[in-house]
Amino acid sequence: TRILGVASHVQVSGYDGELNNWQRVADEVSKHPRVLASAPFVQAQGMLSFDQSVRGSLIRGVLPDAEDKVADFAQHMKSGRLEDLQPGRFGIILGADLARALHVMPGDKVTLIAPQGLVTPAAILPRLKQFQVVGIFEVGMFEYDSSLALIHMQDAQTLYRMEDRVSGVRLKIDDLFAAPRVSHELAKYLDADAMASDWTRSHANFFRAVQIEKNVMFIILLLIVAVAAFNIVSTLVMAVQDKQADIAILRTLGASPGSIMAIFVIQGALIGFIGLGLGVAGGVSLALNIDVVVPAIEHALGIQFLSKDVYYISDLPSELQWGDVIAITAVSFVLTLVATLYPSWRASRLNPAEALRYE
Repeated sequence: TRILGVASHVQVSGYDGELNNWQRVADEVSKHPRVLASAPFVQAQGMLSFDQSVRGSLIRGVLPDAEDKVADFAQHMKSGRLEDLQPGRFGIILGADLARALHVMPGDKVTLIAPQGLVTPAAILPRLKQFQVVGIFEVGMFEYDSSLALIHMQDAQTLYRMEDRVSGVRLKIDDLFAAPRVSHELAKYLDADAMASDWTRSHANFFRAVQIEKNVMFIILLLIVAVAAFNIVSTLVMAVQDKQADIAILRTLGASPGSIMAIFVIQGALIGFIGLGLGVAGGVSLALNIDVVVPAIEHALGIQFLSKDVYYISDLPSELQWGDVIAITAVSFVLTLVATLYPSWRASRLNPAEALRYE
């Protein structure tokens, strides 16, 4: 959600980094039934300077009305509004971490240095332009908060000498998970000099890392459950070894091997049932209160588990999915019952004469 609050579902751009006649392209791709809105943008590198502070940044020129339909900047504005970007007034909206690094506040003027230089008889001089800070946003992702700056698209075209060209068109579709298929289908709506890419490709490394993490976590949790099941096996084996005389007496009183086996199965199942009950209660409680527990631990220890400059997110989200809870509990309980079979079988096969020989 935070990624798509700034990035777009699908992005149409030119192969050379510039897109001519963007209005025609936007009209063509809007014919696709799943496209809800489109917005042009200009994207380039720049250097922001204020007082003695200098920071490299990603400059994005946008049309506020159109951008509001494909992104969620309006929900993340700490001060100012996206509509405060007016053409010709050279206003700029900064990410919160970028503003803190530059030590600027709304109303201050920062100098934007464009990489394209001015050729003069003396030398090539950098292009400089002062922008007034009209707003600050914070989406909660260090990648955007520390480097992204928004200006009006017309101001960006003027600064970077793009005339009426843009870097591309951002699209919003009705189902974000259909973005890969929609981006492929848009090929027939586009000219040969334009291409479409979706949000999963623009952040491919992140989602690949998440997939690897999910697979590794599955293996880790499986090993934890296996160790717990082994503990039940060892506990029951020790119980059978310790209760040999008692088992023998029960057998001599007429208890069948099946009833002896049932006793230890019930004992193991009871251990598993109590353990699962405590585990599920603790896990569900922690999942529902993780937004309170983690900050409390961080405050008590004076550390931060998820630093914004290292991870994509700065807090630990939690969504309780009862389907997963029920499935994991059921599988764990089945493993608990399976773990009781071998010790129970050993108990049922105990020879009373052998067990009472030295009693």
